[in-house]
Amino acid sequence: MRVKSLILAAVMATALAGCSTIGNMRMFSDDYGPRTDAGYQLPRIPISKVPRKYHRQIVSFETDEKPGTIIVDTNEKFLYYVMGGGEAMRYGIGVGREGFEWHGTAHIALKREWPTWTPPSAMIKRQPELAKWRGGMPPGLTNPLGARAMYLFNKGGDSGYRLHGSPEWNSIGHAMSSGCIRLMNQDIIDLYNRAEVGAKVIVK
Repeated sequence: MRVKSLILAAVMATALAGCSTIGNMRMFSDDYGPRTDAGYQLPRIPISKVPRKYHRQIVSFETDEKPGTIIVDTNEKFLYYVMGGGEAMRYGIGVGREGFEWHGTAHIALKREWPTWTPPSAMIKRQPELAKWRGGMPPGLTNPLGARAMYLFNKGGDSGYRLHGSPEWNSIGHAMSSGCIRLMNQDIIDLYNRAEVGAKVIVK
């Protein structure tokens, strides 16, 4: 009976931590519920509607890059945060649609919680209705940058690209952004808490 009790306690502890193990993957599918963040009420993500491969999870990942590096696979729609020891935290992402793809190496120069979004002039030209936000769209649940943004710079300065949250959870796994890498809000908060200013970002 004591052995059964210990096993049950271990199972309950894992469930309460919002983490489950499938093979060599540790998943966090229970971590997408509603939460209060900086006074904003983030809604629950209907995560069962998002393909399971795009749920946040720790996976086996061999790389020569040092821990803390971020590697973005735009073809597979995954972002890897290198943890070391042959593992990475993997997140599902949305990427740039045709004509807005990009690749290369950059670094995180700035991090912002609940950022203001300012559409670039080229976007306003394509979508004149965005002109009202020329001076910046205030933070909030409908802001395209979501709950967090990390600003990518390269040798030429601001690349114009961001790692950011998005209220459009159903865009994860698709190519439909203007080039930035988007994550579900609950995922960008997790990544934001891990990634440091200066971190290397490789976009493949």
